[in-house]
Formats: sequence, C-alpha cells, structure tokens
Amino acid sequence: MKEFDIAIVGAGQAGPALSKSLAKAGRRVALIEREHMGGSCINFGCTPTKAVLASARVAHLAQRAQDFGIAIPSVQIDFPAVLRRAESIVQRMRDSLQESFGGDNPLLLSGHARFLAREESGFRLAVGDEEIRAKQVVLDTGTRSALPDIDGLRGIDFLDAENWLLRRELPQHLAMVGGGYIGLEMAQFYRRMGAGVTVIQSGGQVAEKEDADVAVALQRLLENEGITFCLNSKAVRFRKADGGVMLTLESGGKTTEFFASHVFIALGRKPNTDDLGLENIGLRPTEKGLLEVDRRLCTKVPGVWAVGDIRGGPMFTHIAWDDYRIVESQLIGDESRTTKRIVPYAIFTDPELGRVGMTEKEARESGRNIQVARFDMKANGKAVEMGEAEGFVKVVTDADSQRILGAAVLSAEAAELVHIYVALMNADAPYTVLKNAIQIHPTLSEAIQSAVSSLR
Repeated sequence: MKEFDIAIVGAGQAGPALSKSLAKAGRRVALIEREHMGGSCINFGCTPTKAVLASARVAHLAQRAQDFGIAIPSVQIDFPAVLRRAESIVQRMRDSLQESFGGDNPLLLSGHARFLAREESGFRLAVGDEEIRAKQVVLDTGTRSALPDIDGLRGIDFLDAENWLLRRELPQHLAMVGGGYIGLEMAQFYRRMGAGVTVIQSGGQVAEKEDADVAVALQRLLENEGITFCLNSKAVRFRKADGGVMLTLESGGKTTEFFASHVFIALGRKPNTDDLGLENIGLRPTEKGLLEVDRRLCTKVPGVWAVGDIRGGPMFTHIAWDDYRIVESQLIGDESRTTKRIVPYAIFTDPELGRVGMTEKEARESGRNIQVARFDMKANGKAVEMGEAEGFVKVVTDADSQRILGAAVLSAEAAELVHIYVALMNADAPYTVLKNAIQIHPTLSEAIQSAVSSLR
C-alpha cells in the first residue's frame, strides 16, 4: 500500500498548485483525479465560456461596424466552429496541466477516491481498485450543476454548465432557467450567436445578490440586445413538444405555457461530496452538501482540509486558487494566511460587471456612516471614443475613515478596472490616494478616479 504525507483529492484550481508546493517542501504527495485535470474552470467553466464570449463579442462588433464607419456587408456565424475553437483551447490547457505531472512526487493517481477508514496514523482511502494511506487529506472535489426537482425535467434533453460545449446545434429559441452569473453570461452568448433567448428568473431581479440599480441596468443592457426576461417566474413543469420543449411557468399564482427549442438549466451548483465515504471518518456535510471549515480551511475532522467550492461561500475560481495558499500556509508556512481576505469577482457579460466588497444595501444595513458616489461612463472620453459608453461606476465608502467598502463597475473591461479599488482595499488606503493621483488620458481608468473625485 502506497504511503503519503498528504493526499489531495481533485485536480481543480487548488489541487495541482498545492501538490507541487508541498512536494517541493519535501512532503510525499498524491494528487488524485477521477477524470480531467483542471476542474470545472478549464473543462467547462471559465476557459470555454470566456472563449465563446470572445467570439460573440467579435460577431457583435462586426454587426455594429457601421457605427465606426466600417462597412461589413454581412456577418456569417459558424456556431459549431465557435464551439470547436473553445474546445481546442480547453484541450490545450488540459493537456499542458496533465503533462506537468510526470514524476513520482507529486504522484498523479487516476480514479475516484473514497475514504475507507480513519486510522491512528491518518486515513486509508480507495483510489479506483487500489488503496493508499495518507497522514492528511485535502478535498478539492468541486461542484456540479444543481438540478431542481421539477416535473418532467429528467424527461427532456436540457443543457447545463457541464454539457453545453458538446451541443453543436444553435438553439432557435433558448429558455435560460436562472438569471444568475452563469445564466446571464450564457444568455448573451447564445443571443449574439443568433438564438432567441428568454431568461426565467424566480426572483424579482437578475443577479439577485447585487444592488437593484446595478441589476436593473445590467438587465436593460441585455434587453437592448433582444433578450427577454420573465421575472418572478418559476418553471414548474417541462414536457416534450414537437421541435422542442413546452415549459409551464408560475407567476403570481397564475400559470402560463411557454415554448422553447432548447432549455438551459442554470440554477446553482451542487457540491461533489456525496460519494467520498465521509461517513467512514465521521465527517458529515451540511444539508446542502457543503463541508464546514474554520478560517484555516480545516474541517471538523483534524487532518482533513476542504478547499474550493465544496466549503461554501462564493464559488469563484480565484477563491479556490487562493485556498491553496491558505492550506500551504498551514502545512508548510507560518500559518498566518486565512480566509479573512478581500474577494473581487465579475460577471463577464458585455459590458462586464466588476465587483468587490459590500453592496450599498449591505453597507447601509451595517450601520456605518457611508457615502455613495456614481459616475456614468458616457462622461468618460475613452469610453465614448471606443463606442463603449454604456454603464457606470458606483463606489461605497466609509465617510469617517475614507476607506472603500465596496464598488460596482459596469462597463467595458470592468473586470480589469475594479482591481484599482481592490488594490486600495488590500492596502487599507483611503480613497484620497486615488483621488489625488494622476491617471493617463484618455483611459477607462479615469472613470475609476472620477467616481471617487466627487466624494467629500
């Protein structure tokens, strides 16, 4: 039986980096992956979605060419070719990661891992048909699409985050069930490819964790591209129909029927913790399948750590990657790094939404003395010159300390621009540092400065 100091289950964003770091520090490490290296990000999430969104943006700009004084008689979209391009990028990144694990430490093991027992010296696990022992175990098993218990759903051929890249047929009309981050990004992608798109959202706004003014502005931008939204509407039944699917929607106590050629389910993620043999070591997930951890990412069973999506909280790739640095700090570092951190994120629609920190609603509920500043992108010279003047910048600050509490940037390149605020927050610097700085002109980043310049 192979013996290891540390076994890492899952080769998502945290696992590979952590395994190499621990091995370099002299630990005997096993990295276990049952299918593809790279986790959800490389295989069906970040990498392919951003690749197809790039293709969609090219198509969108080509169709707007007249706005820039350019004549393009027609724009022909080869939908299968768009997907093949994304798939080729996925394959290259997956292969590159796989090839980087050719040695015996860390040792890459292929197969599904399950705990068999908790022993005095650590843990015994099954990996496929063999057994291994490890003194400590890091779980990085990620999530999969959460499929709701809706009548008829299992009887239709629906799309979700895991299978969309394999579907080469462009929907005639797509019903996007879910108006969260995944739903909005993919809705715009399919619309720009030429599909009709209707977003069905059970709540009263899309991107429900955002401030209402931000969510409404984002929705209107997508509506301007021809996407239809059904808010406060819940899909309660699916049935096959000639050429597609008939959906029954419930809204305000009334039901209506809606036809779509295809259905995409984007209703959140489910942790991959239900087949790990956790019961054999006395570790019980929450009702939602999550593993509770402390600030150092240790579970309630000493020696077992959980990183990435399975431990709850915002499910973003960059959080999982930083989780590797937290566990690294605990196992071979000074133990100082914890989950007390500033986490930015983005919705990669076009324009993008870059976000960090508190919303205005959260800041007001906190009881702080706050100031809120807003700057419209139509007043930024570079945005106008680029033909990208939609959106705005919104900053929430603590009026007493002059620290930034949160920001929302809805604009072109917002996922890049928001990092100016992120840097200030990480440095615990007042917004006056940015207010008094010199920005290059003309740039989009001037809008980031202009927003705080109105604060007193």
